[in-house]
Amino acid sequence: MQFIKQNLYKNKIILTAFLFIVPIFSFAQGTVSAPCDTSGKICNPLGPNGIESIPGFIHTLLVGVLKIGMPIVALAIIYSGFLFVSARGNSEKLTKAKDTLLYTLIGAAILLGSWAIAELISETVIGISN
Repeated sequence: MQFIKQNLYKNKIILTAFLFIVPIFSFAQGTVSAPCDTSGKICNPLGPNGIESIPGFIHTLLVGVLKIGMPIVALAIIYSGFLFVSARGNSEKLTKAKDTLLYTLIGAAILLGSWAIAELISETVIGISN
C-alpha cells in the first residue's frame, strides 16, 4: 500500500496515457481515401459516402457521444458503488457516495434525454415532410 501511495502520481499519468493515447491508435484508419475532384465544387469533408445533411451530422454526433458516454456512466456507477462499500457507515462518506450516484444518474438522464429528444424531433420532421 505504501508503494502505491508513493507512486500515485506516476500511476495517474500512466492511466491517463492509456485512456487517451491507446484509443487514438485503435481507432486510426489504415487507408487514406482518394482526394476530391478539383472541378470547382466544394467537397464533403465527411467523405463521399458519409453524412449528407445537418440532421444526419447531429444524429451521428449524438450516437458517438452515447457510445463514449454510456461506458463512462457505467464506470461512474461502479465507482459510486465502491464509495458505498468503502464508507463502512461513515456518514460523511455515505453522503459523498449518495451525491456521486445522484450526479451520475442525472448525467445519464441528460445523455439519454438528449438522444431521445433528437430522435423525437427527427421523426417529427420526417413525418411532416412526407
